[in-house]
Amino acid sequence: MKLSARNVLQGKIVEIVKGATTAHVKIDVGGTTITASITNEAVDDLKLENGMTASAVIKASDVMIGVA
Repeated sequence: MKLSARNVLQGKIVEIVKGATTAHVKIDVGGTTITASITNEAVDDLKLENGMTASAVIKASDVMIGVA
């Protein structure tokens, strides 16, 4: 599969937490955890499971920075 997104980070799924309609999927990318919010249907369609290799594809028009 080819994507136009340039930020593709490969890692392993470490946790999937399903809610009423949305799931939070955590991917370990070299010691950093990235969390994606996707539909439960997408989790089922992709057959996502803990320990599986997956990619976090990041496509954003804005990057925000916050300080305390």
